[in-house]
Amino acid sequence: MTKKEKVIFVCQNCGAEFAKWLGQCPACSSWNTLVEELREKRNKIRKKQISSAIPLRLSEISLTDKLRLQTGIKELDLVLGGGIVAGSIILIGGEPGIGKSTLVLQIAEHIATSKQLASESMFNKVLYVSGEESIEQIKLRAERLKIKADNIYLLAENELENILEQIEQIKPVLIIIDSIQTIYSSNLTSSPGSVGQVRECTAQIMLAIKGNSKSDKSDFRPAVIIVGHITKFGAIAGPKTLEHIVDVVLYFEGDKFQQYRILRSTKNRFGSTQEIGIFEMSDCGLIGVETPSLLFLSQNRQTDISKTIGSVVIPTIEGSRPILLEVQALAARSYFSFPQRVTTGFDLRRLAMLLCILERHCNLDVGNYDIFVNTAGGIKISEPAADLGIVCAIASTFRSKAINTKSAIVGELALSGEVRPVSQIRNRINECVKMGFTEIIGPAYNLNNISIKNIKTIGITNVSEALEVLGII
Repeated sequence: MTKKEKVIFVCQNCGAEFAKWLGQCPACSSWNTLVEELREKRNKIRKKQISSAIPLRLSEISLTDKLRLQTGIKELDLVLGGGIVAGSIILIGGEPGIGKSTLVLQIAEHIATSKQLASESMFNKVLYVSGEESIEQIKLRAERLKIKADNIYLLAENELENILEQIEQIKPVLIIIDSIQTIYSSNLTSSPGSVGQVRECTAQIMLAIKGNSKSDKSDFRPAVIIVGHITKFGAIAGPKTLEHIVDVVLYFEGDKFQQYRILRSTKNRFGSTQEIGIFEMSDCGLIGVETPSLLFLSQNRQTDISKTIGSVVIPTIEGSRPILLEVQALAARSYFSFPQRVTTGFDLRRLAMLLCILERHCNLDVGNYDIFVNTAGGIKISEPAADLGIVCAIASTFRSKAINTKSAIVGELALSGEVRPVSQIRNRINECVKMGFTEIIGPAYNLNNISIKNIKTIGITNVSEALEVLGII
């Protein structure tokens, strides 16, 4: 260790730094997560890289049609806000085997064969850097996906300095790093995947892409897609600062053994963070689902069954897109001192609040019953507009009273039992009409002054009134 270096201890969970080793991290209270790292003083190098940038007037900056790269996947472009922004860094996380490498290879094919960037001075070169697989393994996946683009360059490399050198030589429009936890910098002595390596490698890639800002209009800065591993808690492995460095953070949700995947944006500097993309895994790769409401509705609703017990359809809003979700509830007498409360795709603490509202304002004694709530299709419900539908589903199974399968229910509940208004009610109703529903029950504030053809609107003011309309109480 030289005089310009010092040893520090960094928490692998939260990224906090300490001068000495501790068994428990004082910042996040995690045990045995502090690892030794060698920190170097590199102020001169950083100052030299930053000094090459020159300020430009806002009026001097022009936007062209090449600012965003179309990925060729409609669902992905929707989540990104219109495509990949030139010079941006996108971080994609998800469980092993869920389809991250498949998705980035499909993006590489479209960029490499797109005519959007075709010109005399620019070629659609894509550099795919793999730190986990050999180039032969990537070739096998490409053949399975029927990808034969000549402008995709494969590089099996783990050392950051060699990767940056190849980027400078090839000058690609898109760089794919799969995955960031396998890349290391020779300037650090810590192992690949450690907090210091992940942070340093991402920062160096960012400086290489964004650090050299030129006023030349022909200059085009490439975009970077980084694939990241996730921890057992579902977060991207490495320091939290990794998500602050990148421009876009995308998470794959769903079961890798199931057919469908959900791509959700948790950070996006160039678009909304409320959009989701829904994909179907097939032999030819990931295919966007154009009508997601069909995915989350039970097949029984397409048959002659007119009523179901404990099942309700809720028109929700994900970003700018209305989606019909089916919520299933089950209530059974508990044989334990503490009844179970189990949810899939819904907040457990909000369920406890809804059960208190149901018992207090509807006189339904659910305190001694096990309550199970499940959202079909594996999607997570986060908006409060699903409150009324979930309460109706629980009351339906508790009283063994069926609900019409062609009825949709929406509304937020207050602690007083009042049904509060929801946003974008017309978009929700139009989606119900599109999917063949004949009735929607919701807040009177939203529905009393609305008249839409082919669907009956019923406005209610409190939760007990909704249960009376449905014939449950």
